[in-house]
Amino acid sequence: MRQKTLRWWVIELFVSLLAGHSSFAQTDSLAARQATGLSLRSESVVSLSVVTVRAIAPERFLAGQKLQRIDSATLLQFRFGSLTDLLAFNTPLAFKNYGPGQLATVAFRGTSANHTAVLWNGININQPNLGQTDFSTLPVAGFDRLSVQYGSSASVVGSDAVGGSVLLGSSPVWQPGIQVTVGQQMASFQNNQTQVGIRYSTPISLSWKVSGKTFAYRNQFNNAYPYTERRNYFLERSTTAQRGIVQDLYFLHKSGRQLSVNTWLSDNDLVVAPQDTVARERTRTQSARLLATYETNHLTLKLGWIHDVLDYGKGDFASPSHTQTDRFISRVEREFTLIPAKTSVSLNLRVVGEWSHYRTRTDGYGGQLIEEDRGDLYALLRLQTARWLVTANLRQAFVTRFNPPLTPSLGAEYRIAQHNRFALTAKGAVSRSYRVPTLNERYWLELGNPNLLPESGLNIEAGLASTVVFGNNLTLTTEATVYHNRVDNWTYWNPTNNYHVENLQLVVARGGEVTASLTYVRTGWRAGLRTGYALTRSSQERAYDTYAQDIIGKQLVYVPIHTETLNAYIQRGRMRLTVQTQASSRRYITFDNSQFFKGVALANVLLESTVKLGPLPIRVQGQINNVFDALSISVKRNALPGRNWALNLLINFPSNTL
Repeated sequence: MRQKTLRWWVIELFVSLLAGHSSFAQTDSLAARQATGLSLRSESVVSLSVVTVRAIAPERFLAGQKLQRIDSATLLQFRFGSLTDLLAFNTPLAFKNYGPGQLATVAFRGTSANHTAVLWNGININQPNLGQTDFSTLPVAGFDRLSVQYGSSASVVGSDAVGGSVLLGSSPVWQPGIQVTVGQQMASFQNNQTQVGIRYSTPISLSWKVSGKTFAYRNQFNNAYPYTERRNYFLERSTTAQRGIVQDLYFLHKSGRQLSVNTWLSDNDLVVAPQDTVARERTRTQSARLLATYETNHLTLKLGWIHDVLDYGKGDFASPSHTQTDRFISRVEREFTLIPAKTSVSLNLRVVGEWSHYRTRTDGYGGQLIEEDRGDLYALLRLQTARWLVTANLRQAFVTRFNPPLTPSLGAEYRIAQHNRFALTAKGAVSRSYRVPTLNERYWLELGNPNLLPESGLNIEAGLASTVVFGNNLTLTTEATVYHNRVDNWTYWNPTNNYHVENLQLVVARGGEVTASLTYVRTGWRAGLRTGYALTRSSQERAYDTYAQDIIGKQLVYVPIHTETLNAYIQRGRMRLTVQTQASSRRYITFDNSQFFKGVALANVLLESTVKLGPLPIRVQGQINNVFDALSISVKRNALPGRNWALNLLINFPSNTL
């Protein structure tokens, strides 16, 4: 009874705030902007007749947690890659990779693929039947912003954000004009990619202007390897055809109101062992994502629809297993300025109500239609002073035939020192997390369990971040973070119980991350060095049967204890040479840690420049991947390809050439 009373009190409070009739316009004083030094995250604004907050909530309301923004130069370098490639060489995330163009899932801070939320313009796009995202299907060129949020962010993001979140976003460009971009990649093993993009912006009336992006891509991975094995490991052949189109439209009123429509259609067709008509497997995933957003200076409304189709077949593919899922999403957000930012102190409260309806039908559920409603009410509080940034959040989720817990979080960042050439910030956060079991875990015939409990986690982390400027040319930025994440009621397809799903495991992930970036700028020259290291200890800590007793304290499978990245570049004028490396320690492939894949180090070399063909700038990039021909093993214990190459061409047609 007490829990029910608390829930109704929370509902009534949220509804009254969302229905409120008064609010302060968002303003941003000079003093407040000057107070947003290192790690004290400033508000993303657009200078109009009023200042309107545009930043995604996880970037504004999760103080004290590590946030890594991927810069535009890195996005451009990986324009022809998937998100797997970019994140593997620029973050300490560990991926389970089945091969080029095949399934790639992430282990974020020692958790599983089901514990990472992937957000597209603020909405979670994880496939709800599986509870995860295939990173090989996410094209880097389709997005304008990419950030990685480390640690639990469930109070802001919701379910799945137990280990961390990946934030994908689109941004308008309001400078008038039109630009067309055509890209082509030719690569080893008869692989190729084609991209076409158009950006445009123009006034459409005295009060309104429009900005848009249309981007289409076609990737063909034939993987025609000239060999069938590498160092006694079988090299599995596969083909993948990826097609997609991204359409972003933004309409901006002179008062600051904005209407946006974001569309993303994708089709991924994977065939494993295509030449073996008996053993071959085909997985085809198709998705349609549509999101409409209306923003004023204090109110945001979102309506979305996501349609996922998954077909899996073997042999002649005549009778594939078919899964179709629809999600209808609505969200209303209202922001209040509790302390107007006319001084160096600002206090903001954002109140959010969200409702989603799920419809799914699959062979694995007996062909019956499964429907489910999910709701969320949450409040996000943000206090910023000259030295402090503090956020306090509270979320309550509601799910049909399910009972998610109340999820709070508290985080803070404090500027210890701030001088012209030196800045030091301390930060820390504590947050609870939860995960609603996937639809497969709850509804799969015989093996599923509709009575599963929500996974419940407690994440604690702390860190230091600093910036040091040496002279006029050299800047060093460093950050160190330690964390402890305890996840209870971890779901498990238990092999000792005929693979029925149960809440059995208690997993504790703990470790630390260190990153450093050194940049040098001098007339005509630029150079940089960026390195990162992560220590991850993640283990099962509960004995739920005789077998589990033997794996207590053992490292989780496919989670390396040590990971490292090192990227260096030197640039002279338009010519740039980059070396990218990633390394990881052994990955255990059995729960008792008796078998493992050896550690591996991979290195890529890229040489790029921009040349002029008449009035057209052409970006030419040549790259050699796996320079040292290292042996890397996939999840299926097959070898991944060795040394390979790619040639990328990107032609820009500026407005004056069209």
